[in-house]
Amino acid sequence: MHDPRFDKLARLLVEYSTRLKRKETVLIETFDVPEEMTVALIQAARNVGAIPFAQLQSGRVTRELALEATERQLDLSAMHELARMKKMNAYIAVRGSNNITEMSDVAPEQMKLVAKKMRAVTDQRVKKTKWVVLRWPTSSMAQLASMSTEAFEDFYFDVCTLDYRRLQPGMKALKALMEKTNRVEITGPGTDLRFSMKGIDAVICGGDRNIPDGEVFSCPVRDSVEGHVTFNAPSIYQGTGFDGIRLEFRDGKIVEATSNESEKLNKILNSDPGARYIGEFSLGFNPYILAPMRDILFDEKIAGSFHFTPGQAYEEADNGNRSQVHWDLVNIQRPEYGGGEVRFDGKVIRRDGEFVPKELRSLNRAHFAKR
Repeated sequence: MHDPRFDKLARLLVEYSTRLKRKETVLIETFDVPEEMTVALIQAARNVGAIPFAQLQSGRVTRELALEATERQLDLSAMHELARMKKMNAYIAVRGSNNITEMSDVAPEQMKLVAKKMRAVTDQRVKKTKWVVLRWPTSSMAQLASMSTEAFEDFYFDVCTLDYRRLQPGMKALKALMEKTNRVEITGPGTDLRFSMKGIDAVICGGDRNIPDGEVFSCPVRDSVEGHVTFNAPSIYQGTGFDGIRLEFRDGKIVEATSNESEKLNKILNSDPGARYIGEFSLGFNPYILAPMRDILFDEKIAGSFHFTPGQAYEEADNGNRSQVHWDLVNIQRPEYGGGEVRFDGKVIRRDGEFVPKELRSLNRAHFAKR
């Protein structure tokens, strides 16, 4: 049976997120997603006069290829995919997962090799195309969210089809404030963090890159980070589950890193020199996302959260850090998670997950009643 929510989501991705125009080319890449959703995206693209291309992916097939991929194999694959991406004006990826840990038994060295070889394709997509990426609701995701499959699907479509235009005034005010801020201080249980953002741009994420969305991000001055931070949201990276990650900084560098998987954590942070420096700082405020579910596209937008990202900096908010790693790690500061404060140049900007300045209060949950 056709689900009209597929059409609503497809229209959002085509008409709002990527703003596809007549005769523009778009690559639609779906991973373990119902064919009906891929069809809905193709139809939505055609309805605005765009030219759709589609590729269907499988998590199990991707794992099998990665297990023993050779440099020659990856070079050929990257060359082919890069040539195709250079012909695209836009990219839409919908990523389902029947097993969130499908890649957990692929050796870290193999994951590192794949990431390195495919970097040019990723750079082309991120820097040269209009793009949007989102997850697809599966039983696996519902389990991580501790919800029934039906309840999670309802939650998913509510979150992903949010009217992001309503967040725009507050996001614009937060962007302006971040761009004139020098010193940032973040405190809370297990966290006492200090850094500078002086001279670095801030970027609004309001449904035009990732779905779900709801954040404004910037970047620390590379060598300015001092102190320590403990992340109270669990994370999955390269197929491994991480809990209780604690990072300690000196002159911007992660000098100590611990978690339930400290050895694997440090292997990732040793991937290259840039992996031990921070490439992103962001405040999340999606009013419908309240609890972590080990899915970063959701968790990084949790209301009252911030994330701090070892590795690659984005071009739009760039401190010069370069790495094949980009790992968003999340701390939730609402009272039920222990609370905390964010200060910009000594002024409290957010306390216990709630924005304090009048111009930012429209980003708080209480000011975003569901319609």
